[in-house]
Amino acid sequence: MAVPKKRTSISKKRIRRNIWKKKGNLAAIKAFSLAKSVSTGDSKSFFVQQTTGKKILE
Repeated sequence: MAVPKKRTSISKKRIRRNIWKKKGNLAAIKAFSLAKSVSTGDSKSFFVQQTTGKKILE
């Protein structure tokens, strides 16, 4: 027979939510850092083909 589970305490719920938010924040910081290094050309893990400033108009 199914028995209802005990209620999770508010503090435990906050701890879990904060861990979840911290993971997302860390991922956002890493993504921003990578984007910044790629845009400035300082990236060592990505090779971006540099284009010249001249555009050919046909």
